[in-house]
Amino acid sequence: MPGPHTQTILTGLSFAEGARWREDRLWFSDLYTYQVQTIDQQGHTQVLAQVPKRPSGLGFLPDGTALVVSMLDRRLLAINDDGSTRLVADLSDVAGGPCNDMVIDRHGRAYVGNFGYDKNNGAEPRLTRIIRVDPDGSIHPTGTEVSFPNGMVITPDEQHLIVGETFAHRLSMFDIDANGDLHNHRYFAQIEGCNPDGLALDAEGAVWVADPFGKRVRRVFEGGRIEREITFEPGRGAYTCALGGPQRRTLYIVTNTSSGPQMAHLRDGCIETIEVDVPGAGWP
Repeated sequence: MPGPHTQTILTGLSFAEGARWREDRLWFSDLYTYQVQTIDQQGHTQVLAQVPKRPSGLGFLPDGTALVVSMLDRRLLAINDDGSTRLVADLSDVAGGPCNDMVIDRHGRAYVGNFGYDKNNGAEPRLTRIIRVDPDGSIHPTGTEVSFPNGMVITPDEQHLIVGETFAHRLSMFDIDANGDLHNHRYFAQIEGCNPDGLALDAEGAVWVADPFGKRVRRVFEGGRIEREITFEPGRGAYTCALGGPQRRTLYIVTNTSSGPQMAHLRDGCIETIEVDVPGAGWP
């Protein structure tokens, strides 16, 4: 059954990713216009930075500094107050493919995903590892290998990281030790027919999962129980989501007609919202 009707708050995007709520605004990357943007609750947008090698994952250090993943050159950048960027870490020696999503914990440790292979140029799929960048800029591949790690969240107790393995149809969970290393890889939920992309965690421990090929977002509990599903019109997939708003009860959902470099010349991307009962929790 179709889900409740969402409200569209922004149209005309190329392909948005990395949605993050921060200081009364939704931050996001628009890949093929190379922009990091925000939208506030009144609908006002602002371009904060240009990232020529395609911006993707976003996050914030404890002092409020915004970090952004630069996909194609596999770098982690900081956004300066004047909109310029500076290098935090060059991940090209350890990332197996373009870098994508990211989550930053309370200590300022950034966990960055990567494709593992050059997907858009026809390379054979390969497993890869999540890369941790510490506040001092040091680089640490961590955890066991995973399949196309995408959306990531960290639980409020700071003990667990949950990651979507897009082409393995599952959410995986790691324990986080005192140094930030990932251990004890296991499945949070195996969801056949779902290709997890962006994630959002709520205060009941459920994860909102954007499923682009399924044209929906799903609220999933550990073990795989699906408590709620919001579907979209035929031809529109959901690519990422975030819980924000004054009480973190607004679910922001990024939708589009497809993905990949062919979207560079289109402006089919939208951001939609719907109010939910359980607020967001943890990081981001």
